[in-house]
Amino acid sequence: MSKMPPEALILDRIDTPVGQVLLVTDAEGVVRALDFHDYEPRMMRLLTRHCGAFKLVAGTAPPAVRDAVMAYFSGDTVALDRIPTRTSGTAFQQAVWATLRAIPVGQTRTYGQIAQAVGSPRAVRAAGMANGQNPIALIVPCHRVIGANGTMTGYAGGVERKRWLLAHEAHA
Repeated sequence: MSKMPPEALILDRIDTPVGQVLLVTDAEGVVRALDFHDYEPRMMRLLTRHCGAFKLVAGTAPPAVRDAVMAYFSGDTVALDRIPTRTSGTAFQQAVWATLRAIPVGQTRTYGQIAQAVGSPRAVRAAGMANGQNPIALIVPCHRVIGANGTMTGYAGGVERKRWLLAHEAHA
């Protein structure tokens, strides 16, 4: 039995008002990861966890995906809703990420509300952990989760970016 070669993934870099984003797509044009350039090591760890062996090559994402990312930052805050994604993860993580994608633009939820929505109201910490393991920032909008008291809790892209993203979405 021969070993499968590593999957080839394309890494695109897109400049945004809050820093360059790293956009990783597969051969089918499906997004596998999206993160900010200053969090590239984190993105690589999550990609390894979700994709196994892969080979990252510099390139350009499909026009529809790239255009949707740029449209989001230009004010079309629902443009990311149309982007196909693929990740692995536990059933719980998948449920949390689906719940995150269902949060309407301009709204936020608490970790408790996320845990409740996935049918595990006592799993608030687990919901937070699943949120932190999300490899596809912005498209799976982990920035829309806040602390129970309404505070800007930690965000993998940085709290200042989180503030900017939430304000950007609120004005759209």
